[in-house]
Amino acid sequence: MSERRYVILEGRGVLRVEGPDARPFLQGMISNDIGKLTAEQAIYAAFLTPQGKFLSDFFITARDGTLLFDCEATRLGDLFKRLMTYRLRSRVELTDASAEYTPVALFGPGTADALELAEREGAARPLDGGVVYIDPRLVELGGRALLPKAAGLGAVEAAGFVAGSPEDYEHLRLSCGVPDGSRDMAVEKAILLENGLEELNGIDFEKGCFIGQELTARTKHRALIRKRLFRVEIDGPLPPPGTPIRLGERKAGEMRSGLDGLGLALLRLDQVAKAKDEDSDLVAGGARLRAIKPDWARF
Repeated sequence: MSERRYVILEGRGVLRVEGPDARPFLQGMISNDIGKLTAEQAIYAAFLTPQGKFLSDFFITARDGTLLFDCEATRLGDLFKRLMTYRLRSRVELTDASAEYTPVALFGPGTADALELAEREGAARPLDGGVVYIDPRLVELGGRALLPKAAGLGAVEAAGFVAGSPEDYEHLRLSCGVPDGSRDMAVEKAILLENGLEELNGIDFEKGCFIGQELTARTKHRALIRKRLFRVEIDGPLPPPGTPIRLGERKAGEMRSGLDGLGLALLRLDQVAKAKDEDSDLVAGGARLRAIKPDWARF
């Protein structure tokens, strides 16, 4: 990619959380340490069931005492409802602010410099009444912004970004092997560690208790991970999400999101190793798949 691009993320919503108890309230709710969040540092985190299964993931930024969640629009209502259930007497206010902000992805050569940000995960600063930050998961994914709709996109265009297509950003994400919320992590089924959220800076095991923490920690310390999310190169028609992946007669995993010969798949580690040892193909529908461990993954 020879130029810097921006893409409006139409599938994202914004949840505003504020009030004197907002931070201590969220500290017991989410998988990451809210203490890391400052005006200069965004974080990535998830909200889980008590059994440690995935419900939502999101980015959180801080601005003027207000916390903004960049989350899936289709999961915002569920997240709002569940947080309200736990709120009890906490002095916390939650508001759907999706109508106020435009979520934007920013990527391409020199993105951090163009945005006047340090080239590190989560580096953040105010921009045009909103906030801009480097993706807290992976520097290679570029930047993100929440910009007031009234301000438009003049600030990012002035920084040298031109309009790109959703497919541009999707190709970047898939090439990095990074999951995209419930498209890649099944709601009430997925385990964060299988999907790389520890390596992608979405979990803090030192922060203390949070909802679902016990199973998450036990899975880590007992080395119970038998499946992982892989990047896959696809030879043949793109298998729809959920398509079973097989090695011979045995099920090796399931297809997740994909585009133009690239995809993500949740695969059994033993079957991936067997396919490599036997120089055999993984098969999904009418396509053959080659599993590639993402560069950031530790397994």
